[in-house]
Amino acid sequence: MILEMAVLQVKPGQEAAYEAALQEALPIISAAKSFRGMEFQRCIETPGRYLFLVRWETLEDHTQGFRGSAAYQEWRSRLHPFYESALVEHYEQVASVPMG
Repeated sequence: MILEMAVLQVKPGQEAAYEAALQEALPIISAAKSFRGMEFQRCIETPGRYLFLVRWETLEDHTQGFRGSAAYQEWRSRLHPFYESALVEHYEQVASVPMG
């Protein structure tokens, strides 16, 4: 399983519109092949900064499968105009401890 981590900086004053657009776009990503779940967090200390965590079965399912699809073009057209900057990286699990 692969964890995609995106730190997204939204243009000032666009946060509410971005969050609304994201809610509308969630069915696009959740229908992608090998999508396994996601979390979306708003930063407390830095206005307009968001953390997006998506789990994929394999790296290629994200980088080639989703990003190479028409669905990604729709996702991108809805959300990317809001970004001032974005950092996207992929991680593989080394260790874990159950929460709760």
